[in-house]
Amino acid sequence: MILIDFFSWLGLPYEVSWTIGTAAMILALVVGLLLTCAFILLLDRKVWASVALRKGPNVVGPFGLLQSFADFIKFVAKEVIIPAGANKVIFALAPLISFVLAAIAWAVIPVAEGWVVSDINVGILYLFAISSLGVYGIIMGGWASNSKYPFLGSLRSAAQMVSYEVSIGFVLITVLLTAGTLNLSKIVEAQAQGWFLVSHLFPMAVVFFISALAETNRPPFDLPEAESELVAGYQVEYSSTWYLLFMVGEYLNIMLMCAMVTILFLGGWLPPLDIAPFNWVHGFFWFFIKLWAVFFLFAMTKAFVPRYRYDQLMRIGWKLFLPFSLVWVVLTAAYMLATQQPAAG
Repeated sequence: MILIDFFSWLGLPYEVSWTIGTAAMILALVVGLLLTCAFILLLDRKVWASVALRKGPNVVGPFGLLQSFADFIKFVAKEVIIPAGANKVIFALAPLISFVLAAIAWAVIPVAEGWVVSDINVGILYLFAISSLGVYGIIMGGWASNSKYPFLGSLRSAAQMVSYEVSIGFVLITVLLTAGTLNLSKIVEAQAQGWFLVSHLFPMAVVFFISALAETNRPPFDLPEAESELVAGYQVEYSSTWYLLFMVGEYLNIMLMCAMVTILFLGGWLPPLDIAPFNWVHGFFWFFIKLWAVFFLFAMTKAFVPRYRYDQLMRIGWKLFLPFSLVWVVLTAAYMLATQQPAAG
């Protein structure tokens, strides 16, 4: 929005200003996401190493800061190998679909006031639709490999994602009942008087965080890669750039979930306290500080929480989170009605 206003101020027609401004925002978003993804991956490895009393990546660049870029060059330079019995078209499309869906979901994420590619009024529904489609890339990759282990891994991953999307959907309903809007920017503005994390939505924040771990196949719920199979799940037959697309798409989804926790429960770009010196800092920096803090919790969970069995994972999703979140939706609606509170938005 800011760029569009800027180009309009320069005297360009609105259609030209909108085209140039939107293209510039998309380019800035994609470059920013890829750079953030590189350093988030490094943080993930550093945290895991620190918990295990190791140093982690520390050779490439100062303090190992360029390790992710070295890994990128390595993957791009490797040979692309396609199994002889694979369906080559679907085999090639699967990682591309996973990456593209993970990237376009960020179109509705406001990183600061007015800093969003598309500030639509149904942002939550858009995200829910895109995340539901993400399972197709995984299923296609496992099936097209023409190997039983990738196929089993893709089936486990699909069942896992679908199971926890149900709980995430109910969490989103409690948030929109409280905020009174599906627009992500307005949900952030509704938290001007206090984060939803420290309200009646705290249990839903916990449910959302754990469901986000399962939705993105993060430990302790990384069940697509089964210990008894000694393979890497649905992407085991992939190499080179195609494997890289799967991995970048996975980390973009992880960052998206961290951003959703930030927006839904931590006030998005709003400062912790609306007083000096906190409100001197631009909202963009507060957003990313919170996003990195949430990812740190993701990384710590990966480092010290033991792995769950698949039946335990399904039991938590269907027998615990589903009924609990459904009951909390009813209680939230009753609370908003009984206190006669108009929606915060």
